[in-house]
Formats: sequence, C-alpha cells, structure tokens
Amino acid sequence: MEQYRHGDLLIMPVDSIPKGAKQTEKSKQRILAYGEVTGHAHRLSAGTVTELGGETFFTTTVETTLTHDEHGPIVFKPGNYRVVHQKEYSPDYGSIRVAD
Repeated sequence: MEQYRHGDLLIMPVDSIPKGAKQTEKSKQRILAYGEVTGHAHRLSAGTVTELGGETFFTTTVETTLTHDEHGPIVFKPGNYRVVHQKEYSPDYGSIRVAD
C-alpha cells in the first residue's frame, strides 16, 4: 500500500470516501491541516476535502499538488485518500498530537 508523509500528516489511498463525510470551512479552501506552531497550511491545488468523525479525506479527479511552506510538494494521482494526523504517546499525557 502506498503511503505519503507530509510533515505531521500520513496520507494513504482508500477505495472510497465514507458516506456522511462533509466539507467544512477549512476543507472548502482545500486545507488538510494547519501547522499548530507556524499556522502554515497543508493545502491541495485541486480536489474535494471532507471530514467525518475527526478524520480528513480528499478525492481528486485530476493530479493535485499538496504544498506547505516548510515541506516539499507532493503530487497525487486522481483517487481517494485518507489523511492521518500523526500522534505521539507520552506516559504522562497519553496520546497527543504532533505539532508541525
């Protein structure tokens, strides 16, 4: 299975986007995530970004480029993708989200 890393994001192809996934204001701008430290955005050049239950997905019918001010661009083929926000485990705090 193909996997892509873009900062604190792990992106994997999926067969389909879950039913019920919806666009949010952030996703209407094709933003997958904001960097918590810098505020820079992981942004797609094309496609539709949706969210469901705290998970992010995107679908595209054309090649799309993912950009961020601190990471090199990644080009994605047409398809459906799931975006996973990397988490780190701390014995004192449990699971915490990694800051980008």
